[in-house]
Amino acid sequence: MVHVTEDVFATAAVDPFTKQTGPIRRFTLSNDEQMSVQILTLGATISSIKVPDAQGQVEDVTLGFDDLAGYQEENNPYMGATIGRVCNRIANGRFQLDGQAIEVSRNRGTFQLHGGFIGFDKAHWKVLEVLPNGVSMTHTNPDGHEGYPGEVQATVTFTLTEDNCLHVRMDALTSKATPVNLTNHSYFNLAGHKAGRKGLYEHNISINAYGITETDNESIPTGKILPVDGGKFDLRLISNLGERLEQLQPALGYDDNFCVQFEPPQSFANVARVSHPPSGRWLEIASNQPGVQFYTSNFLPDTAKGERALAGKAGAAYVKHGAFCLETQKFPDSVNHINFPSTILRPEEKYHHEVIYKFGRQR
Repeated sequence: MVHVTEDVFATAAVDPFTKQTGPIRRFTLSNDEQMSVQILTLGATISSIKVPDAQGQVEDVTLGFDDLAGYQEENNPYMGATIGRVCNRIANGRFQLDGQAIEVSRNRGTFQLHGGFIGFDKAHWKVLEVLPNGVSMTHTNPDGHEGYPGEVQATVTFTLTEDNCLHVRMDALTSKATPVNLTNHSYFNLAGHKAGRKGLYEHNISINAYGITETDNESIPTGKILPVDGGKFDLRLISNLGERLEQLQPALGYDDNFCVQFEPPQSFANVARVSHPPSGRWLEIASNQPGVQFYTSNFLPDTAKGERALAGKAGAAYVKHGAFCLETQKFPDSVNHINFPSTILRPEEKYHHEVIYKFGRQR
């Protein structure tokens, strides 16, 4: 049986969209299998996922912060948040839409990342409904915000099942044609969120992908799709992540969009499987999206270079290669590449994105 409880995470937070001050609500979803998930209305954020290991030891396997200040820090790398209106990158902050030049904000130098300066991750989402096994939230993104045309009404629903599946459903409607590409930006470490680089290197991973989108030195897609066959991005067979990261040097690590292999006529695909043999925990991800950004937290602080670790929840010190992300999505910069799956949403259409995170343990 799944239980849903609510408390207040923060009492006085200012919504950057409405400028109103109000509480940040937190919902805890839990089942009888010792799994629990916490969701914040700030950014529709997954702030905690606790699951047992093979011996029944429960650990939090997602990175996050203890308080509002942590999530509002400038160096918060989108921990657990819902990302939008457009996740990932838009080259030069511009694109053509129905013959019109659109310019959006450039919050990373020459390009836009994750929706601009004030993305969906910073919004105070309103609770639509508390469900028997989850919660549904909504955010209204104004016409013209960050340069995007159209008012977008986004809804995210989080539900937990008795067999340790966290379902995330992201939907959106728009008043004008506009790009929409949402994702969840959770950082995982199945050894426990405090386990750092050592724990991450113990993971095994497989990704069901036929290719990657080639990128330049700023991770902007060139428009080419490169087959993964036999190369350093071929993760179709289970591989040790530590060994793979060592093979990538001198590159920082993985930060790439993998093109997911679907089996027609199925609309859902098994995207990835990650396991941590020392603890026995594993995670399987399935989605209806054509891509997944595999990111090994390359831009968390590098303590080997004297950088100060990012202070996380429960006294954790978060560092480079201390976690992985698997962000299901349409391809980055799709608005500038006609051969990529389109991210354009029109008023007569509905954006619908589903992703399932299934957790388990070796018995």
